[in-house]
Amino acid sequence: MSNLKKIPKFNNEDEERKFWKNQDSSEFVDWKKSEKIIFPNLKPSTKTISLRLPEFILDELKLIAHKRDVPYQSLIKMFLKDRIDQELRQAF
Repeated sequence: MSNLKKIPKFNNEDEERKFWKNQDSSEFVDWKKSEKIIFPNLKPSTKTISLRLPEFILDELKLIAHKRDVPYQSLIKMFLKDRIDQELRQAF
């Protein structure tokens, strides 16, 4: 018989995120029985935001995006991710 706690049902991802933020998953999952799995077609959840930029910055981003043949919003996400990774490497 297992001493693992039962994982509750969640109404949405935010509720689940809050739950796992404060829980030790080893109380709910026997990680010794886990297996690696790949989800090749899984897309990360996204959230729409409004971001005000000076026009000249947006124009420059669009120019760079055009040269790279990528949508400018995708370029912004790539730039942000690169910078976040850099900051996190320096912080730890």
